[in-house]
Amino acid sequence: MKIEKAELVAYILIAVGLLLLIFTFIMAFLMLTSIVSISTPLDLSQALGEILGPIAEAVIKIMFLGVMGWTGSIATMRGIQLYKESKPAAQLP
Repeated sequence: MKIEKAELVAYILIAVGLLLLIFTFIMAFLMLTSIVSISTPLDLSQALGEILGPIAEAVIKIMFLGVMGWTGSIATMRGIQLYKESKPAAQLP
């Protein structure tokens, strides 16, 4: 059984895409299970300053996870598409 070049590239793309998706879900799970405690002082301007830091950090992490998930899904989709195209169509008798 000989593996063609296009089929090998398809397998690599599927593996890389799945690894990215798995890593994204693990990172999201770890981020959601981490406990963040925010202490709010009585001064409103000081409280807003302390709250906006973690919010900005969370937004950056969410954007990072979104790009990783998007890239992983595209790589997996292209790998599956390439695999389907590398296989000859079944001929009906």
